[in-house]
Amino acid sequence: MIARLRQLVLVFLLAACPLATADEALDALVGVLKDNTDPQLDLDILRGLRDSLTAVRSTKAPKDWNAVEKRLRKSPNAEVRELAKQLALKFGSQSSLGEYRRTLTNSQAKLDARRSALKALAAAKDQQLVDLTLPLLKQPKLRIDVINALAQYGDARIPGALLNIYPKLKPIPGRRAVLNVLVSRPSFARSLLDAVENKKVERTELTADLVRQLRAFKQEALNARVLKLWGVVRESPEEKKREIARYKKLILARKGDAKNGKPLYGLICGQCHTLFGEGGKVGPDITGANRSELDYLLHNIIDPNAEIPNDYRTTNIDTKDERSLTGVVVRQDSRSVTIVTAAETLTIAKNEIESMRESELSMMPDALLQPLDEQQVRDLIAYLQLARPLK
Repeated sequence: MIARLRQLVLVFLLAACPLATADEALDALVGVLKDNTDPQLDLDILRGLRDSLTAVRSTKAPKDWNAVEKRLRKSPNAEVRELAKQLALKFGSQSSLGEYRRTLTNSQAKLDARRSALKALAAAKDQQLVDLTLPLLKQPKLRIDVINALAQYGDARIPGALLNIYPKLKPIPGRRAVLNVLVSRPSFARSLLDAVENKKVERTELTADLVRQLRAFKQEALNARVLKLWGVVRESPEEKKREIARYKKLILARKGDAKNGKPLYGLICGQCHTLFGEGGKVGPDITGANRSELDYLLHNIIDPNAEIPNDYRTTNIDTKDERSLTGVVVRQDSRSVTIVTAAETLTIAKNEIESMRESELSMMPDALLQPLDEQQVRDLIAYLQLARPLK
């Protein structure tokens, strides 16, 4: 037990220490693995190394790694073998790189194995991944995984490939995944706005959080196009009060249909909030919120920036490869930042970050109801006010 605790302390130091010290911790941990005969300790250390090196795309192999890898790759434990292969990729193994590429493109391989290969290659930002994955967009079982992996790349072919398959996809998760990628880079956003203007993507399919991401680029030409398509976001307290009064009158005028409101909830709210045990974890669980009170509900939807808990303030991160992310930072250390967005949880190496700015805005955007027609607003509110899940 004492020995195991010592190894876990080393893993913690690896995450927290500067690079030079981290290299020494890596060498020490691999040294322990070299002489280890306890299968559980193998697993503990490998999991710790994986977690500590999440944001590291590649680094030099620790001392004794080659000998340790040979032993681990013969382990009877499948997870040990897989973790050894993942770490070998981070340590520059061309053998592991080739193995993952072959697994990913092998249509006869097990789906879980192909997904693991895709995840490992994306984490390493494999230079061939775009070429390997664009053809895989035709394969429904891998499609969402491929779309999410492509978000890390700025290849000019990506927007066109995603927009080509867009009409074939369901709103969630397919179309939403595509839109998340297309609002993540200014060059992709231009292609998306072209598609909206040409009616290939309906304007109403871009929810308020996606429109806010487009505005976050702060590019004059992009903002002009966004303004033309979606109009001005109302900012003043008095305008917010008038909006709340208008929507309250609209909702009370006619009953909404909660069954029709459920898919609207999934599209607009469920990316971030949990209700009745389903949904995202970016924002608070609203199951126990005071949802039956219409004034409370409208106030929080229409003016989300009035009262912002610190845990839900947004941070904008721009990476050096021109990707833009908006989310809640949940962890930082000397080497990386972990941010939760509406689409995913990402751990990014600090040396890949161009800028990081904390915003005074809530993670919940304004104008959530703006894309909806009057009956859709009633239906969404009817679902949000349910005391128990639909049967």
